[in-house]
Amino acid sequence: MWGEGMRARVVVTGLGAVTPIGVGKDAFFEGLRTSRNGIGRVTRFDSSPFRTQMAGEVRDFVATDYMTEREAYRLARFAQFAVAAARMALADAELTLDASNRDRVGVVMGCGIGGLEVFEEQVGVLRAEGPRRVSPFFIPMMIPNMASGQVAIFTGARGPNLTVTTACAAATHAIGEAFRTIQRGDADVMLAGGAEAAVTPAGFAGFCALRAMSRRNDEPERACRPFDKGRDGFVMGEGSVVLVLESLDHAKRRGAYPYAEVAGYGASDDAHHIVEPDPEGEGAVLAMQRALLDAGLSPADVDYINAHGTSTPLNDRCETLAIKKLFGSNASKVAISSTKSMTGHLLGAAGGVGAAACVFAISTGVIPATINYEEPDPECDLDYVPNVARKAQVDVAMSNSFGFGGHNGVVILKRYEG
Repeated sequence: MWGEGMRARVVVTGLGAVTPIGVGKDAFFEGLRTSRNGIGRVTRFDSSPFRTQMAGEVRDFVATDYMTEREAYRLARFAQFAVAAARMALADAELTLDASNRDRVGVVMGCGIGGLEVFEEQVGVLRAEGPRRVSPFFIPMMIPNMASGQVAIFTGARGPNLTVTTACAAATHAIGEAFRTIQRGDADVMLAGGAEAAVTPAGFAGFCALRAMSRRNDEPERACRPFDKGRDGFVMGEGSVVLVLESLDHAKRRGAYPYAEVAGYGASDDAHHIVEPDPEGEGAVLAMQRALLDAGLSPADVDYINAHGTSTPLNDRCETLAIKKLFGSNASKVAISSTKSMTGHLLGAAGGVGAAACVFAISTGVIPATINYEEPDPECDLDYVPNVARKAQVDVAMSNSFGFGGHNGVVILKRYEG
């Protein structure tokens, strides 16, 4: 680890969002403030044959608001989301890329699956019409790295460019690795977050086969209920969130306004199971512990945790246990919420939503709620900010992400103090 004097301070100066509860930072923030429910019956395909028939879809996104029709045609939906969120984030940061700065601006995006709808479509073409009819854009549209690649192409960012694919921890790892890139001086600015668009027949078939998603089809708006005793699985969401991370020195030189400071990053693996969390929560404890150590903070300093909180029986119990183990007597004092209750689970992009919710809490003094929390679970007995957003000063916030394969990622954001 670098010596303290060698590490650049990193701040968040811009935010772009394409989510089921709002497109654009202001709409997304308003969705968090009002506890908007973005989950409903699937409209993108006929979901009636599936065990699960609801999702958090982005219903008010128009790709041509952010690119030409020709450009949109050549981008998979997840990449369209990423480009739109990145462009919004740069505009929010009032940052223009040109020959004077583009080599010092990089991109790290998290993506779990990529262009799944393109894969489904083109495999259908292959089987029905043969290999000569497959689109030459099939592979370039489908591969997950095109979230970061296309963001660079559309914005002109020529700095370090990476894609992280660690399942549902991907966007948190992307933000953490972007943070590290600036800390060690390899870039002045990084666009970081995640993008995902797996609300497709194949995506649903796979997760339904795992029996991981909720089957509360008769009341989709109540299906995602993290930490509630009646939870029966996650609800898939889609979208993208991109943050502009910037060295404090660079932000000061151009007069940028910091929403928050990125204070710490921790990662670990459960080394336990392909889809189930460690039942003792040890990997999650380790990631949270490392993030706090990196930030020079203690559990008592944390005001708010944006939980992974998937609404699955195992995840919510294990995450609660991990928080209790690390936070001890402070576990009952810290406010915890799962914004997945509103947006659904954005898979590889979920950590971007979580980090943005932390920025929202710090910058507005409002902690987003866990909606659909109706019946307490004896094994999940902490303060989950039930159903209604709460006014409170948040100086330090933690965002948790835990993914298939046992991947764990945690970032800590705090109030910026010059």
